[in-house]
Amino acid sequence: MHMIDIHSHILPFMDDGAADWEAALAMAKDAHADGITTVIATPHHANGQYMNSGPGIRQAVELMNERLHQNNIPLQVLPGQEIRVYGDLLYDLEQGELLSLAGSRYMLLEMPSSRIPRNMAEVCHELVIQGFVPVIAHPERNAEVASDPSRLESLMELGVLGQVTAQSLAGAFGSKLQKLSLELCRRNLVHVIASDAHDCAHRPFGLSEAHAFLDKELGAEANDYFRRNAQHIVANSAIIPGDYTRVHTKRHKIFGFFSRKG
Repeated sequence: MHMIDIHSHILPFMDDGAADWEAALAMAKDAHADGITTVIATPHHANGQYMNSGPGIRQAVELMNERLHQNNIPLQVLPGQEIRVYGDLLYDLEQGELLSLAGSRYMLLEMPSSRIPRNMAEVCHELVIQGFVPVIAHPERNAEVASDPSRLESLMELGVLGQVTAQSLAGAFGSKLQKLSLELCRRNLVHVIASDAHDCAHRPFGLSEAHAFLDKELGAEANDYFRRNAQHIVANSAIIPGDYTRVHTKRHKIFGFFSRKG
């Protein structure tokens, strides 16, 4: 099963992901073993701890691909960024500091875990006007979304997409987070699954495990929808926010038929 991972911290020396080249190459081997062919490297940017501007990331990605080639690891790494929503975001975008995912229209945005930023809707709206599609990283880890998923729904109405972490779905962070992640999928608030891998041990790739869980819970068609969307992001083609919940088991049919009007 060939998979694309749109969110990872595989680049060394940049953030709390791969600590050095050895760790980065070990992660690359793990990704390949998990069935992943392409990884978008998304170092943290402007999250209060790390600043990784676009040009520096591009350079690091080139080096990474050279190392992979030298070590015969059949993995392709593409440039991206996990951008915390911050005051100067739109200005820095104009200055060339920010990267979309693999040069596409899709841009990975991170919210603080405690809340949805006050300017979140405004920033997303402005990005959409400029032709970007904001992809919200791990909304399941946001306290406001957890207490009221309709807060996420109102962002989706602006044209925003949601990305849930593979390990959240696989149950690695506990059953509460697993239930919420699945619930967000059932409510059509998730469009892509990604690893958010930081290392080999504590926060690995684990995409195949998450997809196996989704296959069991939501069925093959919904699972394919998520896999195809990761491909759409890299190809810069349109993602149709799908009502994929229609196709799964009768138990949950009510969501599919009534959650999306029109």
